[in-house]
Formats: sequence, C-alpha cells, structure tokens
Amino acid sequence: MRAFFRWLGLVMLAGALLQLFFAVRIASMGVLAPQSTSFERSQIWQILTQKGKLPWRQEWVDRSQIAPSLQRAVIASEDSVFTQHGGVWWESLEKAWEKNAKAKAAAEQRAQRRPDAKLPQVKIVGGSTITQQLAKNLFLSGERTLIRKGQEMVITLTLETFLSKQRILEIYLNSVEWGEGVFGAEAAARHYFRKSAARLNDWEAARLAVMLPRPRYFEQRAQSAYLASRAETIMARMGDVVLP
Repeated sequence: MRAFFRWLGLVMLAGALLQLFFAVRIASMGVLAPQSTSFERSQIWQILTQKGKLPWRQEWVDRSQIAPSLQRAVIASEDSVFTQHGGVWWESLEKAWEKNAKAKAAAEQRAQRRPDAKLPQVKIVGGSTITQQLAKNLFLSGERTLIRKGQEMVITLTLETFLSKQRILEIYLNSVEWGEGVFGAEAAARHYFRKSAARLNDWEAARLAVMLPRPRYFEQRAQSAYLASRAETIMARMGDVVLP
C-alpha cells in the first residue's frame, strides 16, 4: 500500500510539473512567437516519411499585417463568440455532443438492419473554440480520449489567463494549417492568391476561412461548389464580427 501511495504521489507530481511547464511556455508566448507547434512537428514527420522531402511554407507576421477581413472571416467561420467566452463555449460543446450521439445512434441502427455490413464511419463534430484549437495544436496529439480532452481544457484556460484575445488570435492565424505544408495566414495568402495576408479582400478571406476544418481536402478541391457557397455565407456574417 505504501508503494502505491508513493507511485500515486509521483504521478501527481509529474502532472503538476507538466502543467507548470505548459504555463511557463504559454506565459512566454505573450512576447515570444512559438517556433513550432506539436501539430506542425507531426506534419513535418508525416510529409518526410511519405515524400522524402519537405515542401514547407510558413512566415510569422504581426496581427497588424493580417487583413482584418481574414480575421473576421476566421472568427465568423470557426468561433463566432470568440470575444465573449473564457476559452470554452459550453453551449457549442453540448450541441456537438448531442449531434455526435444522434449520428452514432443512426449509424448503429443502419448496421443492425444490415448485420453483414461494416459499421459506417461517423463524422465527429468538434464544437471547439479558437482557443481550444490553438491549445490542441500547440501541445497535444490528435487522439480523441477523455484524458487528452481534459488536458486541452486546462491548456485552454491557461491560454486565456496569460494571453489576451488579440494575442491568441495572432498566434492561431500564424500557426493554423491551410494545406499540406502550408501554415499561417501569410503562407496561405501567398500560396493560394499570390499576395500578402495584408492585401486579402473579403472574398479571398472567406475562402481561406472555409478551408480550415479540412485544409488538405479543400486544397485539392479549390473550385468546389461547396467551398464557393460556404464562402458566400461567411462573407454575409463577417460584418457582424467584432474583432478583439
């Protein structure tokens, strides 16, 4: 029993030190741009192992050098209440949970009607805020477990504690994926439109914002009807967005 409590104490100490490490790293981001994110490093490894070379585009720019239209478009598309929440929008999470549960139940019913058929893959809806997405990209893996989600929540609250909304959005826009080996607003603007992020117009900004949930997919389908239709919807919402 004594050995068990010693082991438990070591686990708790390790957990506390890990949270301290995250807090120090995040606090430093108030003045220092992160050199890379956990997600970027995993993508670097994946591209190298698959292709043997690394076509990589990323250039950090200050928020003032990113067109307000892109900032509004991303907020309208990814997190319309970005300036109102403390990192987690519980109503959105609850709706995503209910939608995922209904989709899973429907898939199981279809599988019961056809016992020999393979259980169809259910598309999982996230409901994450911009801050949660940044927390995951900065430090965590893409696995979907309760432990990983719990750690994401802790990092999200730490980001909101140490950094301003302006800084969170700036780091997010400079590190989010916009295609294979394309990270950040400046790289995306030059890759897709041959111009700087500061010169993007509303239509171009909306197109980039719509790509965010599946950037590598839409990179190969730049002329899809869905992308154009969704961009029109985002453009209509951009005027209601208040920037932090």
